[in-house]
Amino acid sequence: MSTASTSGLHLKTSHRVLRDAVELLSSMRFAIALLTVISIASVIGTVLKQNEPYPNYVNQFGPFWAEVFHTLSLQKVYGSWWFLLILAFLVVSTSLCLVRNAPKMIADMRSWKDHVRERSLRAFHHRGEFDGARPRAEAVGRLSALLRNRGYRIKAVEHDGATLLAAKAGAANKAGYILAHTAIVVICLGGLLDGDLLIRAQMWLGDKTPIRGNAVISEIPPQHRLSVNNPGFRGNAYVPEGSTVSTAILNIADGALVQDLPFAITLKKFKVDFYETGMPKLFASDVVVTDRATGKQTEATIKVNEPLIVDGIAIYQSSFEDGGSRLKFVGYPMQGSAHATFKIDGAVGGNKPLAGTGTSADSDGLTVEFSDFRLMNIENVTDASGKPDARGVARKSFNETLDKHLGAAASTDRAKTLRNVGPSVQYKLRDRTGQAREYNNYMVPVQMDGQSVFLAGMRESPSEPFRYLRIPADDQGSVADWMRVRAALQDRALRGEAARRFALASMPGDDKAELRRQLAESALRALDLFAGATRPTPDSPPGGFTAIAAFLEKSVPPAEQQKAADVLLKILNGSMWELWQLARAQDQLPAVANSAQSGAFLQQAINALSDSFFYGAPVFLQLDDFQEIKASVFQLTRAPGKNIVYLGCLLLVLGVFAMFYIRERRVWVWVKEKPADASATGHTGDGDAGSHVLMAMSTQRRTLDFEKEFTALRDDIGRAAGGQSAAQEPAGTPH
Repeated sequence: MSTASTSGLHLKTSHRVLRDAVELLSSMRFAIALLTVISIASVIGTVLKQNEPYPNYVNQFGPFWAEVFHTLSLQKVYGSWWFLLILAFLVVSTSLCLVRNAPKMIADMRSWKDHVRERSLRAFHHRGEFDGARPRAEAVGRLSALLRNRGYRIKAVEHDGATLLAAKAGAANKAGYILAHTAIVVICLGGLLDGDLLIRAQMWLGDKTPIRGNAVISEIPPQHRLSVNNPGFRGNAYVPEGSTVSTAILNIADGALVQDLPFAITLKKFKVDFYETGMPKLFASDVVVTDRATGKQTEATIKVNEPLIVDGIAIYQSSFEDGGSRLKFVGYPMQGSAHATFKIDGAVGGNKPLAGTGTSADSDGLTVEFSDFRLMNIENVTDASGKPDARGVARKSFNETLDKHLGAAASTDRAKTLRNVGPSVQYKLRDRTGQAREYNNYMVPVQMDGQSVFLAGMRESPSEPFRYLRIPADDQGSVADWMRVRAALQDRALRGEAARRFALASMPGDDKAELRRQLAESALRALDLFAGATRPTPDSPPGGFTAIAAFLEKSVPPAEQQKAADVLLKILNGSMWELWQLARAQDQLPAVANSAQSGAFLQQAINALSDSFFYGAPVFLQLDDFQEIKASVFQLTRAPGKNIVYLGCLLLVLGVFAMFYIRERRVWVWVKEKPADASATGHTGDGDAGSHVLMAMSTQRRTLDFEKEFTALRDDIGRAAGGQSAAQEPAGTPH
């Protein structure tokens, strides 16, 4: 029987290189190798997010791997030149396989193989012989009816004194091979049409070039735009609520092309529902689509996996983003002794100079870039970054004694609790040189370890997680009291007065004047260290617990450091209490009663003050009010190869089904007249000696079902012939 060959097409030519190249290109091993490479590339294209801006890969994977992805075009696998080239080679290779094997298979399907003889049938493994009482003509008729009833097609061939019945069933098995390989070619052709091939052809032949950098869409010249009649494309459209767009952006090469659409999309309303974990459960867009030629308007709702089809263009709900929410902030100085607030506002996606702060930051040339706004945040509030916070005090040999005094950055072994912590805003502070730090501040306080705190995140690079400063909320639910303490800590006069009051409260009486003086000096030294006012060199710790730890390591013997740390921290806590009271008195606020609640606030305030030296911003911007504006991101596709791919998938299903579930079987039955010899058969007739039947059966795959079918068919043929077994090969006997 004819089977598919794994070797290639052999050209009859004297050019060895050409002959070997054609043989390799048309061989099955080459096609399998190409399919393997395509499978690996598809895995990469699935795992690695595709068609993202280059900076996103730098932020997520670092400059080295981002450059590797860019060089190998892994960020756009399905549109890369090498992927399209592999598809083209696969189309050629599979087509040559079909050209080589399909004619032989079709010929084999049509062939009856009726040239066999009695001797060759005896060589079959699956065979049976019978001596029948019925005449040859009657036996042939009965056997033909039996085989047709079993689903076989029959061809009778007459020989001298014998009749050969050639029967076949399941010839569609070979058609499965042809259909499956044709499906690969069809799917690849559809994939090539739906890829970037048509767009690249316009770039090569139509003088189209991608635009690099930012530009106003309406001002982009024709060489960067694609016609509304473009036969195939896949792009994205960003549409804020209340806005209208009539173009899509196609990311290609190192830039983008603008695809003009035959209609305009207006986003009326964006809707989103969330799971308890904060993940989006359902998001949909209410849109109005206006035909640019006729002005006809169509209202529709686009949901995930429920696209809207307009003029052959499918509009998918891809994702959603902020659409330029309007934000209002109250600003607090984070440097110096001033604590007067200031106002600043802006919109997401915009920027504004940092001015009017009343501090030295006004002359630093800083710009606030408003990056993002989120109405709902599900966070692990006990360790929001999930990693140790680098803003904590460096761990030295004795620093475990300070653990309970460290800020939020120090402890990472906490239970994780997911909770909606309310709205948040993300912004960057960029200096004149272009360097920026990114901040993520939450609008309302959250409960952590029984304390109400504001979370203020900071990171120096987008590839890092945010590290959170935890500012305690006062009785009014604001950061105002903590800001007073921060400003007072930077006032030399207030530090001295707080140290004097602490010494007086600790050692009253005229007989302890000298001890009070010494305690006041120690308290002032502790406050100066904590405030960063006595920083000897630029490399010294800026303040907080790190400065105290460095002072103790330098000034106190190791054996005495733990005792000295305990004493110094008690002095610091008492002095900070007095500083807090002085700060409130300056603003004509009543003194705070000494209670467990006020003690917890002061301890959290001290921890936050220690961490604030690493916050790296001259101001703290607290979100005061907002007007949320959402935006939908639509994916628009015109896919001329979609129906071709569907056809290929149908052919592939039919081909696989035919190859795996249809078994090709062939049966040959040789019926010949038997000499009238009653002694040989034990039967006497009326002038007719009966017939002798020899049957054989074959298949491409010997399975248990085939063995059962052969046994049943052999027995039925014996009964139909009207005789007994003369000689037969048992179904399970090796030959």
